[in-house]
Amino acid sequence: MTSPSEDPPSSISADDRDTAVQRLQEAYAEGHISHEEMDEGLGQVLTARKHSELVSILASLPEEKSATTSTIAVAGGRIRRRGPWRVPRILKVESAFGRVRLDLSRAVIEHPVVDIELQLGTGNARITVPRDAIVDIEGVHTGWKDSSYRTRRRSRPGGPRIRISGTMGFGRLKVRHARR
Repeated sequence: MTSPSEDPPSSISADDRDTAVQRLQEAYAEGHISHEEMDEGLGQVLTARKHSELVSILASLPEEKSATTSTIAVAGGRIRRRGPWRVPRILKVESAFGRVRLDLSRAVIEHPVVDIELQLGTGNARITVPRDAIVDIEGVHTGWKDSSYRTRRRSRPGGPRIRISGTMGFGRLKVRHARR
């Protein structure tokens, strides 16, 4: 039994650990901490058991930069991104009428986790992700058709985690991994 002054044990998600690791790496890259401090902090982050431990590890770091969020919105027409383009940490896609085509296979993905929030009225959405990406579409709510996604049989570890959420009225979401 824990005393009232202690934090109750709570599991730390992989995303929480990834975020803490990224903050330590950014602080090192920007010259705020030494290599030894980063190594020590990474060891503590990877062995932490409570959220309060993560908070105390990161407390001495400079404030986190605001999350990079970008919104692509059209009332009608197509939304298309392909080739080498920079994917923000949070990408909001809004369309009342029209198709959405996002190809992340050759995009520059700097974040371990990318959230794509869809707000679509009508029209289909097709998202192509890198071969080694881990995809989560549990947060997508469709009004008319189901979403289509088949996980890869063989996936190499270390790819970005792509979380897709939001609502689609009349249309289908199709997510596939890049072939090459």
